[in-house]
Amino acid sequence: VQAQFKRIQFTPDLLPADLTGTEIYRPKTSDFVTRKGPLFNNIILADEINRAPSKVQSALLEAMEEKQVTIGDQTYSLPAPFIVLATQNPIEQEGTYPLPEAQVDRFMLKVRVDYPDKTQELEILKKNSFQKPDAISPVINCDQIAGISELIDQIYVDEKLKEYIVDLIFATRKPDSYGMDVAEYIEYGASPRASIFLAKAARVNAFLSGRAYITPQDIKLVGPDVLRHRIILSFEAEAEDISTDDIIQTLFDSVEVP
Repeated sequence: VQAQFKRIQFTPDLLPADLTGTEIYRPKTSDFVTRKGPLFNNIILADEINRAPSKVQSALLEAMEEKQVTIGDQTYSLPAPFIVLATQNPIEQEGTYPLPEAQVDRFMLKVRVDYPDKTQELEILKKNSFQKPDAISPVINCDQIAGISELIDQIYVDEKLKEYIVDLIFATRKPDSYGMDVAEYIEYGASPRASIFLAKAARVNAFLSGRAYITPQDIKLVGPDVLRHRIILSFEAEAEDISTDDIIQTLFDSVEVP
């Protein structure tokens, strides 16, 4: 992508101003000048995001939701498009901090990256140890992304599918009403952002499939990645080794498809 990119390594000693920027006093002119932080780029990679304390993670809240950053008494718009990618190591727990639910909810998708299969790992080995790296050239720019975004917003969503999306989200909050015997395993259901992002992600999948309309299959395909981090499990679920993916599978099996 021909865009501005910045990788931020999250560490325990990171400060919110290290992300957003800060005001610096100039003795010569006796005034303050704003120095913008790394968030003022198109694509942000927050590497190992759970290694920074919650006050630093919270610095992303305004940026991810309102696409703006407030430094002192001034608010600055972020460049468009603006996207935050984050990585999190699920194995290491030493020196890590849990992400606040309010921040996790602002991420559209949570994608689980498992070990590669044998064929993929062989390809990784060849490309990293026995071949020169492939030359990489941009294939799309920010203006083209904006145009594609406008096209995706025009993809048709039937009224019954809108109701289906809302039913899926409500089923995470009141599972008994949808014939799901999992209420004891869910502490909190998905938020309204889940409905919004489920519809958006389904539209994107339809666009990538070359269709101008979404189907129930589009919703089912993106559903696990949209809902995985928005369903908060109870202690009973953890004790019985029930995962959010198990709940999501039950959800799609129980809610009637239009």
